[in-house]
Amino acid sequence: MEDFKTVNSKPRIDKLDKLFESNFDSREKYIFSSPGRIEIIGNHTDHNNGRVVAAAIDLDSLAVVSKTVDQNVNFISTNLNQKISLNLNELDAKSNEIGSTASLIRGIAAKFVSLGNKIGGFNCVVESEVAIGSGLSSSASIEILIGQIFNHFYNEDKLGPIDLAKIGQSAENIYFGKPCGLMDQLAIANGGIVGIDFLDFENPRVTNIRTDLSPYNYSFVIVNTGGSHADLTDDYAAIPKEMKSIAQYFGKETLRFIQPKQMMDNINEVRENFGDRAWLRANHFIQENKRAEKTINLLNGRDFDKFLDIINEAGNSSIKWLQNAFSTRDINHQGISLAMNVTENFFNENNTKGAVKVHGGGFAGTILTVVPNEFVESYIQKMDEIFGEKSSTKVTIRETGTKYIGKL
Repeated sequence: MEDFKTVNSKPRIDKLDKLFESNFDSREKYIFSSPGRIEIIGNHTDHNNGRVVAAAIDLDSLAVVSKTVDQNVNFISTNLNQKISLNLNELDAKSNEIGSTASLIRGIAAKFVSLGNKIGGFNCVVESEVAIGSGLSSSASIEILIGQIFNHFYNEDKLGPIDLAKIGQSAENIYFGKPCGLMDQLAIANGGIVGIDFLDFENPRVTNIRTDLSPYNYSFVIVNTGGSHADLTDDYAAIPKEMKSIAQYFGKETLRFIQPKQMMDNINEVRENFGDRAWLRANHFIQENKRAEKTINLLNGRDFDKFLDIINEAGNSSIKWLQNAFSTRDINHQGISLAMNVTENFFNENNTKGAVKVHGGGFAGTILTVVPNEFVESYIQKMDEIFGEKSSTKVTIRETGTKYIGKL
């Protein structure tokens, strides 16, 4: 239990324990914790065999769990105010569960079985600090949490972070109904700052970046600019579609295998066949992929000033070339662009250096900022005045990924 002090506070455990006792019997109980994540570099690169740099954060999904002797899973979410009950003897995807936590539990269990692993029942009460819609990957946090419960209770912790990440992605793709990549799950399962190279989708290469950022006196702040993602499916889907269409024009499946010279030598043909936006988005990928590789070297070399520069380059590229700051079908709502503009003005007004970029899928939602510690409080206050109370959250890097904490 001592290790848990570095992850969460005792009041949260006591709250969950009381809720557990009021719903289930008092057999042996265990604590699990699964972080959220931030995307540092690699905006829309993973789906084209690209590189990303991501990190687990201190905000987590915390669970009190007991193992059962049957195949029933009873899962209580305090955030969603819901109780889910399902039987693991039924592992086929169900259309009425699409988009639900039940679909993730069933999908993860099904993947465990298909890979020759064991599953079994459990009772669980979970509270998540990784809020839905916060851009910190609430779904992946829960996915890897569920996977780790099966892993610890029934498989002697033999599955590693990459195994758990792939299982979580499979459940989200097939059962939950969201065509996500693998970045979120890998960062959450692994912990710390990681460079991920998706050159081989089946065997992504994960590089642990052991860099302590605290001496630089800067903090990461996530700003949720609001806006619904419900009508943005077509906007999201257009990005990998346009990128891959250009790659296929050159006889490749993804842009990872296209050289910048090919793009420039064939610019007129590409524009004629696919339009200017597709070419710009492809160019963003090529440059962002280089930035991801460079970021790993900068962090390992502790060149923080250039690290800030490269974050700003990425933000500029997403706005101008990737064009995922807002939907062209709703030009009156440009929260991401507005937040980035206000942030840049804030740095200028305070005569300080910082960084800002689009975070995640874009079009609505969040930005990632890197703010000097002395200005974090005033920055959060300013952004909350514009985007609403608690829209801004300071996050710190968590070195441990999803894990079993100990017996309660």
